[in-house]
Formats: sequence, structure tokens, C-alpha cells
Amino acid sequence: MAGSRASPILAVIGGAALAGYAAYRALSTERGAIVVPLQRIGRRCRSTRTVTGAAQGAPQSCVTVPPGAYPAVRRDESVVEDLHGQLIADPYRWLEDPDSPETQAFVEAQNKLTAGVLEQCEARGAFKDLFTDLFNYEKYGTPYRRGERYYYSHNSGLQNQYVIYTQSSVDGEPRVLLDPNTLSDDGTVALGGQAFSEDGSLYAYMLSSGGSDWKTIHVKRVDQETGESQDLENEKLDHVKFSGITWTHDHKGFFYARFEEPKTANKGTETDINLGQQLMYHVLGTPQSEDVTILADPEHPTWMFGTEITHDGRYLLLTVSNGCEPVNKLWYVDLESMPRSASGALDFRPHDFHAGKEPLPVVKLIDDFKAQWDYLGSDGTSITLHTNFDAPRYRVVRGDMAAAGSFAASCSDLLPQHDKDLLQWCSLVKGGTLVACFLRDVVSVLQLHRWASGALIKPLAMPGIGSVSGFSGNHKHTECFFSFTSFTEPGAIYRVDLADGAEAAEASLFRRIATKGFSPDQFETKQVFVTSKDGTQVPMFVVHKKGIELDGTNPTLLYGYGGFNISLEPGFSVSRLCWMLAFNGVYAVANLRGGGEYGIEWRAAGSCRNKQNVFDDFQACAEYLHTSGYSTPHTLAIQGGSNGGLLVAACANQRPDLFQVVLAQVGVMDMLRFHKFTIGHAWVTDYGSPDNKDDFSYMLQYSPLHNVAPPLGGTRQYPAFMITTGDHDDRVVPLHSHKLTATLQHVLAGSPDSPQRNPLLTRIEVKAGHGAGKPTSKIIEETSDMMAFAAAAMGARLVKQKP
Repeated sequence: MAGSRASPILAVIGGAALAGYAAYRALSTERGAIVVPLQRIGRRCRSTRTVTGAAQGAPQSCVTVPPGAYPAVRRDESVVEDLHGQLIADPYRWLEDPDSPETQAFVEAQNKLTAGVLEQCEARGAFKDLFTDLFNYEKYGTPYRRGERYYYSHNSGLQNQYVIYTQSSVDGEPRVLLDPNTLSDDGTVALGGQAFSEDGSLYAYMLSSGGSDWKTIHVKRVDQETGESQDLENEKLDHVKFSGITWTHDHKGFFYARFEEPKTANKGTETDINLGQQLMYHVLGTPQSEDVTILADPEHPTWMFGTEITHDGRYLLLTVSNGCEPVNKLWYVDLESMPRSASGALDFRPHDFHAGKEPLPVVKLIDDFKAQWDYLGSDGTSITLHTNFDAPRYRVVRGDMAAAGSFAASCSDLLPQHDKDLLQWCSLVKGGTLVACFLRDVVSVLQLHRWASGALIKPLAMPGIGSVSGFSGNHKHTECFFSFTSFTEPGAIYRVDLADGAEAAEASLFRRIATKGFSPDQFETKQVFVTSKDGTQVPMFVVHKKGIELDGTNPTLLYGYGGFNISLEPGFSVSRLCWMLAFNGVYAVANLRGGGEYGIEWRAAGSCRNKQNVFDDFQACAEYLHTSGYSTPHTLAIQGGSNGGLLVAACANQRPDLFQVVLAQVGVMDMLRFHKFTIGHAWVTDYGSPDNKDDFSYMLQYSPLHNVAPPLGGTRQYPAFMITTGDHDDRVVPLHSHKLTATLQHVLAGSPDSPQRNPLLTRIEVKAGHGAGKPTSKIIEETSDMMAFAAAAMGARLVKQKP
């Protein structure tokens, strides 16, 4: 939502995902235990699943790489670990050091091989031209109001980064507040978060470089009449990561979170685990060295902290999370009880975690990790929260902040849980109206409710079947804005004015985002429900040009994620639109278990020791596309990023016969070591812990790195692979992709007589991270390479575009 606070959980997930690792082979025994070759683990997994199709392998693609063409990659057979009584070989562990000359040589050699193959993809130049042309349209973010001014983000078309504009009214003259494009020559410095003071006069913003999760905080002063702004000298805070910014209502300081300074000066390339986040309070005009640590917990180094101030400015709300599960503790501090310094700012020094003599006077309203609690509003000590406590599809409750310890049991429903729909989020708007967004079979529904009673006032008419991709509104103003989008329309922004009461309010078109080169009427979107292996009905959207013949010849791109409570809602993508236009392609999105489409029970059904359900769902969707005439194994490409990278790599191991191409982006591939790097420990809530014997045994059965094996029979092969990563990805560190790449090439194409001819490639972007803040130029290059590779492998021919 535009201008909203940053959730620590969302910051850790971001939009991307986990890590990948490489295969192993060993014939020796040690300490009486057998070092199981990777191929045997893969066969054992398949035999227990009684999947016979995997023995057939993938079809031959139209692009080939002979076994001898791959770079030589050293294997260190001496690296073997005893994990829960089983010896696990890790011959490519040296690739975990991103700065070593050997790793850098690996990257250079792999990129050189990939570049050579891409030069053979005839559609590459034409697709890039079409993608660039269609991407070149004006893009607008949802407007939001702070203080006396309005703000929005805008990209003129091909700018590397969005520019933040301000204006005095909704139709006033815009003025640039912040243009990240001026901060680097290559567009790799990006805006990573922002927050305005209560009166709008101060603007704190975070910048990241090269795609890294590390950020620096800067502060501007904004003239409320003219919109002129100026950076405040000496206001630069370093070592910030997975943090929001929360101003106190006196405009004298703000809260943020940081870690200790990383060991490497090149932030973003390190792999050290991120532990011990500290919550800080910064007073304007003072150096960062004087910032007070108001909250830290060395006994729980994986805990992370978020903050918010209640609407009246009195209470500091503290959220404590541990991993990515949708649960948190909720504490608060009465700021009126805090002393003030000579400058009038809140003085937390007596409560400094490191140097103070008094404990922070925290009231623990909710002190367990049983549910998620998000602040909506308050009146005195009466507080209203959005929660999944005893409500897997969420509800809104109200209770008394004085009921610490018994709050969850004592609060009452304002909006009860819906029988079927997911209550995604709510927002209080001035005048006593609660805007509620529901997800109904993965389609957005907006409703207006009374803040006092929760009673339904009316639904807001939606412009079609799609999703609310942005919303802004708060308790200080009677207007709100929302953005609406679908698979084939970039969307429109609507304004709702509640000044005359919610009963009379309607959504009026504020700004339609215009594109060129195609018409949404050229396409059709269907939602189907696919029966998974255990009988679960899995939603899937299928989009394509009208009138195509369903004879299996249309190149099809199937996308999935399936994790971290993230819902894949209808959304506009220029790259997928180009896929459909350039090749008469089909695009499908699978709403797998593990996501948040139907609430936390849907998430839990695809998490931890239920993770195989996600792979089963995805494979069932692929089979549906085949049996329904959309595709065949030769015309199906699968794509996923982060946790989705894990998804597609695991499915390629389990059912290589279903796919021709695998596009695995920034994936989590090594399920036995993911928790040892940067923020990987936070994913244990979704995957389980490799340090737990039972979790380890389950994860070993699907870990992409540890289940690479030639299809049974020895005469078949894997699909064509393109694994992408960035050298500054410090969320899912690139070692995952490197190790899986080396393993695929060794196990499948390591001998001259190997049947593997489908390419096994990786593409490593320089000065790029997990995806957030990636400049437009890099997006166009990477996407064009992936789509052209997939099309070439499937033998897809370019469709001549109308002038």
C-alpha cells in the first residue's frame, strides 16, 4: 500500500526467495556411514512417489549444448559432513565464497558460455525491441497524502528508477521530490523505503545500491506550501536492513532497525548470517553514534522488530517477529511517560539497551507467536487490530490495551471471519469508515464498513476481474485512492471521496494508465480449478490471445511461487504480454498451496513437511495444460523466482518429462544450508530446520541441489535450464544458483557419452540483487534473454507484429 509502514516479514521475503545447491558423487565410506551419490537419492525420491513419467525425461529442445562445451569446474570430494548420521558430500562448497578468484572465474566462464548460446537465439533482438517498445509507457503509482501535500511515483517509460513527485492538490503542478536516477550513472541506486513526519514537513528515505538489502537513511525538509525540499546535512544512517521508519509525532526523531556493520566494504556480496537486529531511536541533528538502542535481545538473535505510533501519538507499538510465519508479538510503550531532553526530544538514554540503567517500560499486550496482529486504529486504550487469531482467513477485533496477558481472549469481533473469503487488509478513513479488501478466489473485492460497529455500508464496484494493486488512505483525510490491474490491462487509479458519507461514496476514475501497441480486447483470461494429487482444487489463471487453436503447439509459460503466505493475484506484466504477442504464447499462473490465497491454512498446507504439496500442485497444473490442449511437454516452460526458483528446480528433478524449459530465478536450491547465510534463518518457519533430524530427512527428499539425477534408464535428459542470479543478492545469496549450476552440469553432462543435449546454463547479473530496485535497463536485458532462450528451445516462431 502506498506510503505504508514496512513490515519486517515482508522486507525479509521481498518478492523473491531461497537458495540452491549442487549434486554430489562419492564411492567411499566414512565412519561406517555410506556417502549416498546424488543420483541414488533422486531415484529413491521418485520410486517412493511412484512417478513413472520421470523415467522418460524431457524432450529434445531446439537448442543444444554438447557435454564437452561446459566449463571445467573443480570438485572438492573431501568436503563431506555428517548430518544426523548421514554423510552428505558438498564438492562445490568453495563457490560459497563470492570474492574468491576461483568463484569469479566460475562466474566469468559461465556467463561466457551463456552469452554464446544466447547469440544463437534468433528472436532475442526482435523480442527485446518489442519489449522495449511496449515497456515505454508512462507508469504511475497510487497517490497518497502526507501533511498538506500529495505525492506519487512516476516513470516516463524507460527510466531506470521511478521518480517521486509532490503537488499541492490532486490536480496541482507536480514538482520533483526525489529522483534516484540522478544518484548513479547506471541506475543501480534505488529508493528502498520512505516515511513522512506527522505534519509532512520531514521526509526520511532509504537508498540501496546494486540491489543489496543494505540501506542508508537520509532526511529532507519539505516546504508544505511550495513543495521545495532540501536534504538535511549530516543526516545519514548506515547499516540499515529489513527496517521501516517511524516518526514520533513531535517531528524530532524516528525509530529504525539496524545490524552491526558487515565485515565487507562491498555491501551485498557478503554471506554472513544476519543476526541480532537492534531497534534504534534517532534524534534529528545528532550523529548516528549517539542513537539509542531501545530494543535488542541477544538471547533471541533471530528476532526482528517493527514499529508504529498510534494515531494520537501516545503509544509506540512494537511488533516482534521470528521468521516469515504470519505471527508476531505486540508490545507497546507509553511515550507520555518518557522523559525529554533539553531539545524537547524523547530521551531514551536511561533505557539504552547497552548503556542505560533502567529497562524499557514495555507492556506486553501479546507475548507469544500464535497469531498475527496489525494495527488499524485506536481511541485512548481501545485498540483495533487485523488478526488471524482463531481466524485463518483473518478478522478485525477490538480490545482494551490494559488487558495485557489476556487481550487475545478478551477482545471482540468488529469484522468476523468470512465463511470463504480472505480478509487481506483494512484501513481507517476519516469520518468513521473502514475500507476492507477481501480476496475472493484470488480476485479483489473492496467493501466499506462502519468503524464504530463493523456493519457493512456497501461494496465498492470494481472495474473488472483483477486485483487492488495499491491503496492509500488514512484517518486524517476523507479521501482514498486505489489502483486496479489485471493480466492484460496496466490498470487505472480510482479516487473515493467520503466527505459526504460512505453511503454516497463511489469510486471515480482518477487516472487511466495508457499503453500502446496492443488492445486488452485481443486477449482472454480464464480461471480454472485443477485437481491436485490429493484431490485439492488449485486455482490457475490462463491468459492468451483470442482465437488461438488449442492443439498444443502454442508456447506456454507457467509461473508459480507457492510459499511465504504470498498470493499471486492478477497483475499486469509487459514481459508476459510480449510473450503472448511475439509467439502466440499462452501464460498461466498457478495459485499453489503455501501461498496466502485462502488464508493461513492454505499456507500451512504447503509449508515445512507439507512442501511436497506445492510441487504436486504445480505438476498437476502442468498436466492440465497438456491435457487441455494448451501445451505439450515440448511447448511448456516453467518460471519461478526466489521460493519459486526452488519450486521449478524441484519439479524439474521430480518430473523432467513435463517441461521443455526451466527458468529458475534467484532460487533457494540448497535446502541443507540455506539457514546459514544472511537472512536465511528467517525461512525456517516456511521450510523447517535442517538442524532438526525429521525436517532434514524431509527436505533432503526434495532439495534441488541434492536430487539432480539422470532420468531412469540412462538415455533421457533434463529440460533446458537457465538459472539467473545477481552478484549483490544478499537475500538468496548467489551460491545457491552457482552450486546447482555446477551440479547439473556435472551430473547430467559430465561424461562425453551423456545424452544431455538440452542446455544447462546460468546468467549472473553484475550489480544486481534479489530483484527490488533493479533498473529498467537490466530488467529489459535479463527478461529478453530468458524469453528468447525459452522460445528458441521450444522452436517458437516470431509472429509478425502489426505496424
